[in-house]
Amino acid sequence: MVFCVVTEGAVADTDCLPECDIALFGFNGLGEVDYERELKGETEKFEETARLSKVASCGVLSGCITDSRGVRRKSVAVSDRGKLLGISDMNHVIDSEDFKSGSALGFYKVNGCKIGICIENDIKFPDTVKSLTACGCNVVVAVMEEIKDCVPPLIARAYSYLYGVPVILCAGKTAYFADISGAIATSTQKYALFEVSPQSRYHVVTTRVKGISADDRQDY
Repeated sequence: MVFCVVTEGAVADTDCLPECDIALFGFNGLGEVDYERELKGETEKFEETARLSKVASCGVLSGCITDSRGVRRKSVAVSDRGKLLGISDMNHVIDSEDFKSGSALGFYKVNGCKIGICIENDIKFPDTVKSLTACGCNVVVAVMEEIKDCVPPLIARAYSYLYGVPVILCAGKTAYFADISGAIATSTQKYALFEVSPQSRYHVVTTRVKGISADDRQDY
């Protein structure tokens, strides 16, 4: 399965894409989206992702800033071959950031691939990635406005190794890929292509827990 990370250009200005299964745009993909104007038909930004996914016969994910009557969120719109599947929001707002948090995990089946979504701050919280992998996602996709330090790539690599899923990060004009083996790749090209082979490899891990009564124990 081939992922194409688009580091430059908006969804509306993209007439064609390299051959891929899923295309990922950063926050430049849709910019700011006003829900009220979308519902009135004054703008068609979400429809643009659906249209591009139909033309390119692939899944399309794009970051955006959504505005619901003054309530602003960092979000990702997800479309698959002509259909808008949904919009997920960042769940973790830190300190005095001028955004509101979402309330659910972003988990979608796009072009046959189960994708877990992290948005901006979400990548800094291990429980987010752990929960997505527990739900059975094949790939974790992270969208950020920019990489300000070495932490996001570092923890993305750690997540891919610890939780057994590839992590693809789109941050401004940089694309980053971490494989479960520990291999990494970075690109600043307009189109960065990463090939992912979804795998389901598991290990049996046992642990000892103190405090469970012997009377309540069941042997299997």
